[in-house]
Amino acid sequence: MSQPNVSQFRVIDLIRKKRDGGALSGEEIGYLVEGCTDGGIPDYQMAAWLMAVVLRGMTREETAALTHAMLHSGEVLDLSFLPAKKVDKHSTGGVGDKTSLILAPLVAAGGLFVPMISGRGLGHTGGTLDKLESIPGFRVALSVPEFHRVLKACGCCMIGQTEKIAPADRKLYALRDVTATVESPYLICASIMSKKLAEGTDALVLDVKTGSGAFMKKEEDAVFLAELMVETGERMGKEMVALITDMSQPLGHMVGNALEVQECIEVLHGGGPEDLRELCLHLAAWMFFLGAASKTVAEGKLLSEQIIASGKAFERFRQMVEFQGGDISVIDDPTRLPGAEHRVEVPSLQGGFVTSIECEDVGTACVILGGGRERKEDSVDPAVGIVVHKKIGDRVEPGEPLCTIRCHSDSQAAPAKTLLEASYHISATPPAHKTSLVRRAIYKADH
Repeated sequence: MSQPNVSQFRVIDLIRKKRDGGALSGEEIGYLVEGCTDGGIPDYQMAAWLMAVVLRGMTREETAALTHAMLHSGEVLDLSFLPAKKVDKHSTGGVGDKTSLILAPLVAAGGLFVPMISGRGLGHTGGTLDKLESIPGFRVALSVPEFHRVLKACGCCMIGQTEKIAPADRKLYALRDVTATVESPYLICASIMSKKLAEGTDALVLDVKTGSGAFMKKEEDAVFLAELMVETGERMGKEMVALITDMSQPLGHMVGNALEVQECIEVLHGGGPEDLRELCLHLAAWMFFLGAASKTVAEGKLLSEQIIASGKAFERFRQMVEFQGGDISVIDDPTRLPGAEHRVEVPSLQGGFVTSIECEDVGTACVILGGGRERKEDSVDPAVGIVVHKKIGDRVEPGEPLCTIRCHSDSQAAPAKTLLEASYHISATPPAHKTSLVRRAIYKADH
């Protein structure tokens, strides 16, 4: 995109144009993003434009132009020196969603490169960086040369967003956060895709969650966002797919940073909960297919199963932890991970079958314990969390534990226990339908 002349546009005209339902050109959007990034456009004008976008929406062309401008507001990594395809996965977030820690080493062990720039937890959803930092010594703040070195050595590296990657996104998100403009699917798409495309990947697999523990509660909203992100990535020459996956209950049994690392190690050893293992196999299958490491998705899933069974995925995870400064003794013996010794059971108040779980409340209960953050500046306790014993469809007897709180004291557990008790819905009859873990895949053949 050519750099616009600073005198070419008036911000008020662009706000008015969007307010009245008009579509902005790529040059107009580029001008706004550049002005936001360098401070040339005041926050109150950008906030007005963001609200106009929320109310009026954007075209697919505008969304792609916004993503492009945000992507190129900073550094775009060049990974062309790596000899194989670069593939990443992004999740829209949920409760117990820990798949990145399994997928990065699994796919790297299959011959692809996985450059993963991840985020921290905020609100009821956990963050990949927080989970990794529960491993003593693990460094997520690597320089670009260090990132390159780890990638080249073991095929995967997991870091946080650097100051130079998509700086426009940080400024725009800070504004969205305080002006009630976070929810727009167009702005969400541009925020996610600008950061992910800055990694220098060839392909991206999106895990778009829907259900009571997801940001997109309704499936139609999740599908709309997924289609938007797939098309935006394809416009920029990337291989894309989005899986619409269930988040009506926690993924796996562990919720909380060190607990989730422990569960990931179980999966990498060939065990772990069925739903977590199955979702990872689905996502890895698509990563292998888009990265041309398998001819079909089914072949990619078989390859994933073989790599886990061989022990190579676990060894690659162990190697990545060591390269990023983590204590590998806790990987070899997960009981050495941080762990709160106090346990408080949450008993069922009645017998029957679990028909639904307010999944977001389970995530909020973990935040109350200190395992997440309400504000970006909050600290996180890696040792606390929740072990989920009963999930949708399970039979439960009166007094039987639905879950166990891992914390430091009864007083700390009390508000979380109240919330967890109310989050379970139990009926005399089992639920009529079992919800599919993977609802559908949105691939280029779909549009």
